[in-house]
Amino acid sequence: MQVYKAAKYIRLSYTDDKSNESNSVGNQRKLIEDFVSRHPEIELVSEKVDDGYSGVIFDRPAFKEMMDDIMEGKINCVIVKDLSRLGREYIETGRYMRRVFPAYGVRFIAINDNIDTLNESTGDDLTVSVKNIMNEAYARDISIKTRSSLETKRKNGDFVGAFPVYGYRKSEENHNLLVVDEYAAQVVRSIFRMRLEGFSPYAIANELNRLGTLSPLAYKKYYGLPHAKKGYTDRKDCRWSANTVTRILQDETYTGTLVQGRKGSQHFKLKEMESRPSSEWIRVENAHEAIIDRNDFDLVQRIRNLDTRTSPQKDKVYLFSGILVCGCCGSRMVRKTNRYKDKEYHYYYCPTGKKNGCAHPVMVKEHELMECVRDSLKGFIANVVSLDEILSGIDQSRINRELIKEYSRQIAQNEQQLEQIRQYKMKLYESMVNGFLDKSEFLYNKSSYSARITQLEQAVAALKEKRTDVMENRSERNRWIENFRRFSDLEELDRKAVIQLVQVITVLGKDELQIQFNYQDEYEKALALITPVQERMVV
Repeated sequence: MQVYKAAKYIRLSYTDDKSNESNSVGNQRKLIEDFVSRHPEIELVSEKVDDGYSGVIFDRPAFKEMMDDIMEGKINCVIVKDLSRLGREYIETGRYMRRVFPAYGVRFIAINDNIDTLNESTGDDLTVSVKNIMNEAYARDISIKTRSSLETKRKNGDFVGAFPVYGYRKSEENHNLLVVDEYAAQVVRSIFRMRLEGFSPYAIANELNRLGTLSPLAYKKYYGLPHAKKGYTDRKDCRWSANTVTRILQDETYTGTLVQGRKGSQHFKLKEMESRPSSEWIRVENAHEAIIDRNDFDLVQRIRNLDTRTSPQKDKVYLFSGILVCGCCGSRMVRKTNRYKDKEYHYYYCPTGKKNGCAHPVMVKEHELMECVRDSLKGFIANVVSLDEILSGIDQSRINRELIKEYSRQIAQNEQQLEQIRQYKMKLYESMVNGFLDKSEFLYNKSSYSARITQLEQAVAALKEKRTDVMENRSERNRWIENFRRFSDLEELDRKAVIQLVQVITVLGKDELQIQFNYQDEYEKALALITPVQERMVV
């Protein structure tokens, strides 16, 4: 009598009904063991369990281990509860049954489906094919229902991820709700504070490591919290890095907003996840308690777009990095230090210079620049505070109507550009095929257009958000005015004040600056509205 060395293969999908005990791991194990007890020619030598893996995909760890054992000659029999446990993709399932297993002399048994390849009278080709097709149809149906359910949850502001972002935990009462992890939240607040003070991500990471602060992964491991277990996360040296800090600084979750559905598969049979366009992301505000103020978050994103390289041998960027530009050529001005008689003198100058095309390069002394900007800021803040007092007596709806009109105009303008660039991008491939562009030109233009499209999409989204705020009567005025009120007692300039209050400083000459403040459009719009009121008061 031939003895078969068998592996019992058990699979439980993450989509399986957990209330249905018939598909549980324990039930499958008992069913297979009872079957083997009635077949003395079969010897169980291994058990392979894939718990939480789809039957559509065959890239499962336990299944791959079993195939390795087959190829090494350790087993020559595979037993499953039913055909669906092997897989729910009818072509691939059929390939294993008819080609792979026979090629290695493997006997295959699906107990509940009465399939045993040792006995050809059981499980004829037609029956197997029908069952495979039914299993695939079931998998397709489950996939659609699962996707629909997840989509609904995301739109409702429910968190459907496996691992909450550092700073949050899943609520014990509701696993779809994120709650603040106060210890980690304090670290996140420190990271944002240091960034606003001018520290680079690299310097922030170094400071956290110096203080012995556990990195997100080390923290989750130490306290037994859920975390990913592949790739970088397997490293023993789980220290803070600039990349980790940057990811935290870019994560909108900390503002109380959930952004989900960034990736997805194109078909239920595909395992690979692809990035989706931002227009398809599901974004829900106020889904959970915020750790970072929205204004501070937006400021940090603005800093990312500035030239904020750190000073030599220093952790912080210079006060005016990325803010100060040459009025002649538009280049960002650079700080330099001159030494004379054991004293240091600091200047900002245009790096382009006359040799490289700047007709009127200017050099300004740092201390004079600081005094001028400080005094200008103090004056503008005083004007804003006074303006607020006048605005309090004006119907806010008038201001809102003007703001809505302006935002709508800007949205229409950006959407027009967006449509134009999309058309340009669509014609690129045709241009390459017709010989108007070579491959390198095609790739360069494609990348440039894609970057511009992303930029415009983000601008449109931000403007629409502002317009919605106004339409829903959220106080746009209070938002930007409060931004300046925070610095009412300003005496000394720091990086946070410059970033938060100033858009750009243009150096027109040694004694002439042009300062564009943040929210200047809102300021001028409000100023225009109160002018008629003031004139009537004078009359």
